[in-house]
Amino acid sequence: MRCLTLANLLNSQTFPPVHEFTPQSSCLSNNSTSDEAEEHQLSIIDERKQRRMISNRESARRSRMRKQKHLDELWSQVVRLRTENHSLLDKLNHVSESHNKVLQENARLKEEASDLRQMLTDLQIGSPYSAWRDLEGVTCNTAHLRAESSNQSTTTSANLLH
Repeated sequence: MRCLTLANLLNSQTFPPVHEFTPQSSCLSNNSTSDEAEEHQLSIIDERKQRRMISNRESARRSRMRKQKHLDELWSQVVRLRTENHSLLDKLNHVSESHNKVLQENARLKEEASDLRQMLTDLQIGSPYSAWRDLEGVTCNTAHLRAESSNQSTTTSANLLH
């Protein structure tokens, strides 16, 4: 007589013939012990599955938290870099404006220097005085020199008429 167990049922492809069991049968006690062992194994397997499922959920939760923290850090970096970029653009614009002003001032000063040289050359050629040559090192305003030169020409012309 063969005892029915869950393992035997699962391992066999066809079900064994059904036998009537009597209370005196020793198979009944073996069957109940075997069933208890299988139930115990199934409960252990279920417990392991449950622990693994809980562990996986916790691991997934930690992973989501790490991902969120990383995303928060990246957004913080984006804000910081945008602020820094805006500040650098402001500085660049300021430096560019200053550079343009310096270029304009430099061009104006070169033109003024050229005008002053020309006026000195004109004064040296037209003047009988050598004292004008000493003025080459003296800095002065072009408008003032033009006015002075104009006054001298007027005075010279007036003296020639008298």
